[in-house]
Amino acid sequence: MSRIDETKPFLPVSIAVLTVSDSRQISDDKSGDTLVARLTEAGHILAARSIIQDERAEIASQLRDWCADPDIDVILSTGGTGLTGRDVTVEAHRDVYEKEIEAFGTVFTMISMQKIGTSAVQSRATGGVANGTYLFALPGSPGACRDAWDEILKWQLDYRHRPCNFVEIMPRLDEHQRRK
Repeated sequence: MSRIDETKPFLPVSIAVLTVSDSRQISDDKSGDTLVARLTEAGHILAARSIIQDERAEIASQLRDWCADPDIDVILSTGGTGLTGRDVTVEAHRDVYEKEIEAFGTVFTMISMQKIGTSAVQSRATGGVANGTYLFALPGSPGACRDAWDEILKWQLDYRHRPCNFVEIMPRLDEHQRRK
């Protein structure tokens, strides 16, 4: 159940969108468009957007670059989470993560089961944290991006969401790197 505490202010976060595809361009990137529309409609800031091919090292490099950018709080990637040989987004994300958010994939699978049944087992959606930045790897379909945003990320990226949310702990994500 999602609850919004209207007595608290909405705090927009800066979000980068990365589409992983060997064939897409911005002009036909429906999944990227879906994420951009949803995040801006919610009041967040589109910090960056890019399309990159299904190459593990290139994906990881882009993720690291965006994690190093103090103007980016969250990275949403779409595509490359399946089971085929070219699907390497999950591996690239895990190359970058300091901590994985295991429950993200579990909750995404539970939501997907309600929509697409057992086909949900073919997705490897994942989430994690690196350098004080949240990273989420979503499947490449607009429907899966809608489900991930509408059912999970919309709520967890809203500071007003109760009982807890990702935004309220953002200042502490990199506390292990600070001097004591």
